[in-house]
Amino acid sequence: MADDLWNRGLDAARRHGAAYADIRVIREQRESVQVKNGTVEAVSSEQNSGFGIRVLAGGAWGFASSFDYRPEELERVAMDAVVIARASARVGRGRPLELPPLPAVCDSYKTALREDPFQVKLEDRVELLLDADRLMRANAAVRVAQGGITALREKQLFASTDGQVIEQEFVETGGGISATCVASGEMQRRSYPSSFGGDVAQAGYEYVRGMDLPGHAEECAAGAAALLAAPQCPSGKFDVILESSQLALQIHESCGHPVELDRVFGQEAGFAGTSFLTTEKLGNFRYGSEHVNVVADATAPGGLGTYKYDDEGVPGQRVQIIDRGMFVSYLTSRETAAELGQESNGTMRADGWNRMPIIRMTNISLEPGDWELDELVRDTKNGLYLVTNKSWSIDDRRLNFQFGTEAGYEIKDGALGGLVKNPTYTGITPEFWGSCDAVCGKEAWHLWGLPNCGKGEPPQTAHVGHGASPTRFRGVRVGVGKW
Repeated sequence: MADDLWNRGLDAARRHGAAYADIRVIREQRESVQVKNGTVEAVSSEQNSGFGIRVLAGGAWGFASSFDYRPEELERVAMDAVVIARASARVGRGRPLELPPLPAVCDSYKTALREDPFQVKLEDRVELLLDADRLMRANAAVRVAQGGITALREKQLFASTDGQVIEQEFVETGGGISATCVASGEMQRRSYPSSFGGDVAQAGYEYVRGMDLPGHAEECAAGAAALLAAPQCPSGKFDVILESSQLALQIHESCGHPVELDRVFGQEAGFAGTSFLTTEKLGNFRYGSEHVNVVADATAPGGLGTYKYDDEGVPGQRVQIIDRGMFVSYLTSRETAAELGQESNGTMRADGWNRMPIIRMTNISLEPGDWELDELVRDTKNGLYLVTNKSWSIDDRRLNFQFGTEAGYEIKDGALGGLVKNPTYTGITPEFWGSCDAVCGKEAWHLWGLPNCGKGEPPQTAHVGHGASPTRFRGVRVGVGKW
């Protein structure tokens, strides 16, 4: 059926006048288990499928989609896409869009995994979460114990009039736990392995087993309880070491989004914002210190932003974004790359079958340095070690930001000291990355999965990855007090 579908879809688009057309046929399966305070709070299982046809007609894009695979519906969708493209061409600006053809290819990709998460018994997943939940609630200070495990399988067929036929199958698995303590009108939370649902990878259920959620439950609960009695984080300027998962979100917000070229061109201005990183800065703007090397790597094993081809049929690539502090590349599509006289570096992805692909992050990572964390702490005289994201805010040009973390630890004269609560830090993107002077090595580097990156209108949620190891930044503004 799939072979017949894509052939008929492309033929219909050509008949209606498309100069170029592609079709994506998507089948998704999702499962989620959530527990809270000793009970199973939610179990969900859903499947959906459909197709989307994107065309270039009259020098503009058109797109339409459906979940109905009947021949007459396929014909209607192809015709609607062409009608929309021609209407867009009448109100468009600038010269008509022309795309150089891509090489014809027939290829496939499949996530490497050892244990299919959808074959793991529901009872086993629930039991693992309830074990962790019970161990957290054994601490009398814990008011709320929560945990969850998620799994996703997406099968995609992509075909285009350039002669591409590509099949890809992605499997993602992840989870996490959190403990919340409340006393005297104050609430504190600690999460493992990170906040907001934990960590997710393109892998099988072995990834969840490797997290050992029950094995970290007591530590998670004790950390939350300790925060209630901890002093407030001091305010002032400090040398700050960011733990790996917090740095991952810092990379996401202040490195990943600014380099999306559609934002730079203003195509996201009405919803997600633009970018300070305008095109005259390409190749000659100092984004950070010489220790800052950032890559966009769609080939990284296990990353949520990993694939063999993007949703335009362009091969996934490893691209240097920031090289020893200098900004050297954007994330691009076939259309936006042509505006710069370049070829796409393969970062177009869509959230399901009923959305057009837009530029999305792949695995945007800070490459490891050569420090060890203990060595970095010993080298810090007056600082803070900040761990696990709690909140974030950044302006729509990706310049001014504020982050909060679940916990922090004072560093005095090279020794890790007492716990502090409610840490926040602020900065301006190039100044902040310019203050980076030390990055920990490969042994501390981890590729974190973020399955909730929002962008686009109508909204699309992308699954992206960020690799990071603990990293030091000098003279960071911490807290909301005066200094």
